[in-house]
Amino acid sequence: MLRNILASIAVLGATVSIAALGTFATFTSSTEASQSAVSTGSVSIALGTPGPANRLTLGASGLLPGDTMQRAVNLSNTGVASSDDLGSVTLTTAATVSSLLDTDATNGLKLAIDKCSQAWTESGSSPAFTYTCGGTTSTVLGQRPVVGSELALANLASVAAGQTDHLRVTLTLPVSAPNAMQGLSSQLTYTFTGTQRTATDK
Repeated sequence: MLRNILASIAVLGATVSIAALGTFATFTSSTEASQSAVSTGSVSIALGTPGPANRLTLGASGLLPGDTMQRAVNLSNTGVASSDDLGSVTLTTAATVSSLLDTDATNGLKLAIDKCSQAWTESGSSPAFTYTCGGTTSTVLGQRPVVGSELALANLASVAAGQTDHLRVTLTLPVSAPNAMQGLSSQLTYTFTGTQRTATDK
């Protein structure tokens, strides 16, 4: 009798164990997809190489009240796809060597930028170049004090990938410049910054 009872308990335990194992078994099915590459665009602008496509590297000397200084420069969006279009381009100007020429907002140097629909025609001898436009001109930056931060530039074709703008940067010493500005010197830097287009669905 005892042996039969023990045998029955052992069989019952085995049955419970097998049943317990069965509760962890599941049916499964899987499928997958392989996505093609996900890649990023780029934001890339550049100025022309020094020469007729970039005269910003040239300074000027002997300015008197009323004189102007013209410098041509090409600004290009070097992106290659429409995803590389820009939302905007800004200009920051700063003086690494400073004087009243850049700190006097009223009587100091004034900056203006316009563009030509084709390359500017250059005349004169270095560094006193002048430029005429054989196409149409438009204003990129209206005249303002020479030093400024993140100045919005208008009418630029180079917000589109692969496009180039032919710019003319003009500095003017106002006729109101006082005697205190005689013999002064400033050194300027021009930083063009392109910002990506508005985010969109892809």
